[in-house]
Amino acid sequence: MTFPVVGMIGGGQLARMTHQAGIPLGIRFKLLSGTPKDSAALVAGDTVVGDHGDLDTLREFARGCDVITFDHEHVPTGHLRALQDEGVVVRPGPDALVYAQDKGAMRARLTELGIPCPRHRTVTGPADVARFAREGGGFPVVLKTVRGGYDGKGVWVVRSEEDAAEPFRAGVDVLAEELVDFRRELAANVVRSPSGQAVAYPVVESIQVDGVCDTVIAPAPGLPPGVAVRTQQLALRIASELDVVGHLAVELFEAPPGPGDPADEPRILVNELAMRPHNSGHWTQDGAVTSQFANHVRAVLDLPLGDPRPRAPWTVMANVLGGDYPDMYPAYLHCMARDPGLKIHMYGKDVKPGRKVGHVNTYGDDLDEVRERARHAADYLRGTITE
Repeated sequence: MTFPVVGMIGGGQLARMTHQAGIPLGIRFKLLSGTPKDSAALVAGDTVVGDHGDLDTLREFARGCDVITFDHEHVPTGHLRALQDEGVVVRPGPDALVYAQDKGAMRARLTELGIPCPRHRTVTGPADVARFAREGGGFPVVLKTVRGGYDGKGVWVVRSEEDAAEPFRAGVDVLAEELVDFRRELAANVVRSPSGQAVAYPVVESIQVDGVCDTVIAPAPGLPPGVAVRTQQLALRIASELDVVGHLAVELFEAPPGPGDPADEPRILVNELAMRPHNSGHWTQDGAVTSQFANHVRAVLDLPLGDPRPRAPWTVMANVLGGDYPDMYPAYLHCMARDPGLKIHMYGKDVKPGRKVGHVNTYGDDLDEVRERARHAADYLRGTITE
């Protein structure tokens, strides 16, 4: 029996966990990693070390792969089109992936589709930023590099024309956006196959600390059911309109009602798109019938998609960040003994302060209890608490 080979470009923790999800399915996995010590390269048997920005490297890597997919959005769009022209199956394809690579293109396309977004415009310099600010009632405004930013990098909140100089020093295009007065951040995770089948996970609350995802609560507490369904439908529509194949994370702002909106219903605005497994979907490893990683593998191979429903009323994911204690392993004893239901997922990375090195999942019937368990474990592993 011959099983397909999934080639994944990128060697981070997303590739590591996607590889793990393909093992029970018998799917063979090939990895293009930047170094042999990357998170996924430590566990994937068929690993090629090379530069994802080099077209010849990509061509050589694609030989023997039935489909190419990604754990990041940084492969040049032109290279992916060249691979497609040579018969390589790329999912998501470059015509979709560009909207996760280029924030300006994403904003323009979503606006064209009538998808609610923050007010925005590509700007050319600090004076143009000041004009954008005046058009919307003044500073502060948000500036983003059009390409390459993640986890708070490449994003600035500026409060004057003088503050706006820094983003332009790199010589890349900059997008200006209104600073949304949001109540909280949400995420809608969906998966779509080439045949058009699609599934939607519950909308989650995503809590950020210093621009980095800290905690995810599934489902988002207190979100009106009608708003939750419409948000899932919005994410499914984006996946369809952009022809996304695989996992799509739609990061969102929940903002107060606008003029003419029902007083009890928040506004939902699209913040970012990610066309790969995403931090806001890590809870699905233990909290959903089928994880985001397993469904991404199914989608890129055009297999029937798995059930996205939650296994418990509440699941909480907390990221484990590196702290002052490089050896986390002794902390397992305490965490596992204290909470036998705790699920720990580590990425094999060297521990550095502030670096994502793993996450924990907890689930159950009582949200306060589930959340406390996740927070305690993440903080104990980091060394923030010692009891």
